[in-house]
Amino acid sequence: MGRGKLRIYLGAAPGVGKTYAMLSEAHRRVERGTDCVVAFVEHHDRPRTEVMLHGLEAVRRRELEYRGTVFTEMDIDAVLERRPTVALVDELAHTNVPGSRNAKRWQDVEELLKAGIEVVSTVNIQHLESLGDVVESITGVRQQETVPDEIVRRADQIELVDMSPQALRRRMAHGNVYKPDKVDAALSHYFRPGNLTALRELALLWVADRVDEYLQQYRGEHNIRSTWQARERIVVGLTGGPEGRTLIRRAARMAAKGSGSEILAVYIARSDGLTAASPKELTVQRTLVEDLGGTFHHVIGDDIPSALLEFARGVNATQIVLGSSRRKTWQYIFGPGVGATVARESGPDLDVHIVTHEEAAKGRGLPVARGARLGRSRIVWGWLAGVAAPILLSVLLTALNNTPGLANDVLLFLFLTVLAALLGGLRPALASAAVGSLLLNFYFTPPTHTLTVSDPKNLVAIVIFFAVAVSVASVVDLAARRTHQASRLRAESEILSFLAGSVLRGETTLDALLERVRETFSMESVALLERVSDVEPWTRAGSVGPHPVDRPESADVDMPVGDHMALALSGRVLPAEDRRVLAAFAAQAAVVLDRQRLVGEAEQARALAEGNRIRTALLAAVSHDLRTPLASIKASVTSLRSDDVEWSEEDQAELLEGIEHGADRLDHLVGNLLDMSRLQTGTVTPLMREIDLDEVVPWALGGVPENSVELDIPESLPMVTVDPGLLERAVANIVENAVKYSPEGRHVTVAASALGARVEVRVVDRGPGVPDDAKDRIFEPFQRHGDAPRGAGVGLGLAVARGFVDAMGGTLAAEDTPGGGLTMVLTLTAASGREPVRPEPPARSLT
Repeated sequence: MGRGKLRIYLGAAPGVGKTYAMLSEAHRRVERGTDCVVAFVEHHDRPRTEVMLHGLEAVRRRELEYRGTVFTEMDIDAVLERRPTVALVDELAHTNVPGSRNAKRWQDVEELLKAGIEVVSTVNIQHLESLGDVVESITGVRQQETVPDEIVRRADQIELVDMSPQALRRRMAHGNVYKPDKVDAALSHYFRPGNLTALRELALLWVADRVDEYLQQYRGEHNIRSTWQARERIVVGLTGGPEGRTLIRRAARMAAKGSGSEILAVYIARSDGLTAASPKELTVQRTLVEDLGGTFHHVIGDDIPSALLEFARGVNATQIVLGSSRRKTWQYIFGPGVGATVARESGPDLDVHIVTHEEAAKGRGLPVARGARLGRSRIVWGWLAGVAAPILLSVLLTALNNTPGLANDVLLFLFLTVLAALLGGLRPALASAAVGSLLLNFYFTPPTHTLTVSDPKNLVAIVIFFAVAVSVASVVDLAARRTHQASRLRAESEILSFLAGSVLRGETTLDALLERVRETFSMESVALLERVSDVEPWTRAGSVGPHPVDRPESADVDMPVGDHMALALSGRVLPAEDRRVLAAFAAQAAVVLDRQRLVGEAEQARALAEGNRIRTALLAAVSHDLRTPLASIKASVTSLRSDDVEWSEEDQAELLEGIEHGADRLDHLVGNLLDMSRLQTGTVTPLMREIDLDEVVPWALGGVPENSVELDIPESLPMVTVDPGLLERAVANIVENAVKYSPEGRHVTVAASALGARVEVRVVDRGPGVPDDAKDRIFEPFQRHGDAPRGAGVGLGLAVARGFVDAMGGTLAAEDTPGGGLTMVLTLTAASGREPVRPEPPARSLT
């Protein structure tokens, strides 16, 4: 008897229809003649789920008494005795009632599987053990009922049951998941759109990881070898060659395997300006990597492998992607290549991927002689070719019985001189010419083994050899210098084009520009210094990197920008030719700094313009909304003072009530105007302290009619860190606005709840609501939505409320009320002194 198969319907969130999908599968199997029974399925009074149970055989349940209450659980013995082909077991993460054979339902399922019974079960993504902390941080609810991930991973088949957050919320609003009295609370807490979206993403990522395991297993069975990467930060080393696009796309595929992966493409140019890269190709590759969501970096370094590894470790990369070398086999005599060197020196903390491409082994051309700043290995090879090689050649030629003749000997020595010039430059070539002349004279010119020359023709040959060797060495060195200069200028133009492109792309922040300077010149830190006058101390306008300098004199490199600004770099001393590019960066840094300051001044100007607009709107509002209650008060007072009419006590009371009502309106309006003025001038200074919401919110309801608000502030809520006075005014304005727009006979609900480190106060009305495009505008001053009557106020209540909430570090936003209306969500910071008592949703009601 073999082990039974396990099929799991994994729900992205509670209520998406896992149980319904499982029962639909059971009906399909019964129609095909499969012996399928219901071992345990809970319909939770959901009509559609209950209907799906009709026509399916159900095994009797076991009754257990616990603390005076009778519970029903799955009867394992009854299922084993019935021994069906397929058993339906709902809620895999369920905790059994004490007294059951096993503590968890998944342990019951393990017994059925060992008995050879196939099981179809359900579980929600939030019940997986490894995701407990993540789910709690998202929803504020700690799941007490969990199932080990390994149990779910071992399932023979996993099917994701998914639904968009909007569709699920509609399903709940229609009463298809919870009873009507629980819908509002569920929608405003656990089933908020953000929570559902996050849970959905967790489910998709978890299932995608499981699919990856299936695919690996398949490739292993069919001997398909391929590399699968986890979430990583991947550095792509570019040479500017055509293979760069292949590397970038390969890195993008690697990064797409997991959420949070990042691609950083880096092109490293030598500090002497030599490069074989095409600026056009680099531009194309930069655009490609940015389109794929990565970033492009241009770095200068003498030793390309070391610079690449230094950059990768500096950005905390875990993988490096390089292309196969384009060099031909014989060209490896000049060194192992960048890929092999990086792989050898990367260490255990970096994985190096060598990617094949169409340009591999097609050749990169002959190495070009460098007139300056040759690597140490090139200089050594140049001196060996110029000094040691002529000696070895002399030994070889003297060992021959028949020498090729003096003319051929001269050509061989001349070849070594040219080779020394190509490898090591002018000095090894001159040494080769001198050593070659002496060796030709001593060993191959009669009389041999002396420095005398008997035949004048031989003397002329030696002199001509020396002259030709020196001339060839000079020409080769001059060509190398010209190549160096041209390549240097091309490298500078590339960097300057990148700099100009960054400006055109909108990379105008000073820190971003200074970071680009630090990367380009491989510096430890870069700072932009400025001072008001020659006698004032220097101040840092911006800096990147550790330990930036405070004075230009303390920097390794400083570049003046005008009379009172300088760009200071620390890390190494730059050659003189690099200062031209550095000067361009310094000038651009000054421009960026000026632009930032202009933007700040523009913001101040906009603030002043906004103040002028508010003052203008204030005058317009005062012209009517202040005069209306004043006119009412004036009319009532005039009537009371009139001697022509004798008012009854009822009439006098009515006139006095009108005066009181008008005065209250004036007091409320003036209070909002003063509060708005304080907010606009930035003089609101909250006095933060820890307090319970039930000490503040009830006082805010004094300005609304009695029995118009339902209050739900649990005592288990944590304290909040707020200014009690500002919070009271904010809640009062929000509640008064909600009551104003609520229809007759409908109460406004004020409810509070704890979500992690936050406390939410939700003010729910059943009024006409607000369209999505107007939800932000209602918080602007002097804005009244819809057809609000003129007497409804000047539209400052919500603006003042949001200003006070922002000053306390909270948020105030508007949401739609399920079923119609508007919900104001006030989010505050919970105090650290008392932890909230988080309600745990019932396991069965969430599945």
